Amino acid sequence: QVQLVESGGGLVQAGGSLRLSCAASGRTFNNYAMAWFRQAPGKEREFVAAISWSASSTYYADSVKGRFTVSRDNAKNTVALYLQMNSLNPEDTAVYFCAARTESYSELASLYGYWGKGTQVTVSS
Repeated sequence: QVQLVESGGGLVQAGGSLRLSCAASGRTFNNYAMAWFRQAPGKEREFVAAISWSASSTYYADSVKGRFTVSRDNAKNTVALYLQMNSLNPEDTAVYFCAARTESYSELASLYGYWGKGTQVTVSS
């Protein structure tokens, strides 16, 4: 059974930090590009960050570049994806989703076939 399960969300003050995690199992996700997306109320889901299957390449949306860091740990049966978020501001408030695809990374949510259910991040001013 394919599962992507996010954790680590919560309420934080502006300027604070959070570390999100995503546990992916049920497939050989260590061969998949993985990404973080987020969706704020009333807005479309948007790309945040992505990492290649080997972790040799990372990609970021301009809005988070320099503040967020994506990483992954490829184990045999479970892949762990992380998003370290620093210098958070209220505009970062959203539900954060992890996603995976077999091809190279993309910023288009529609190209990802596997999704978690999301974790809420709320940044207070």
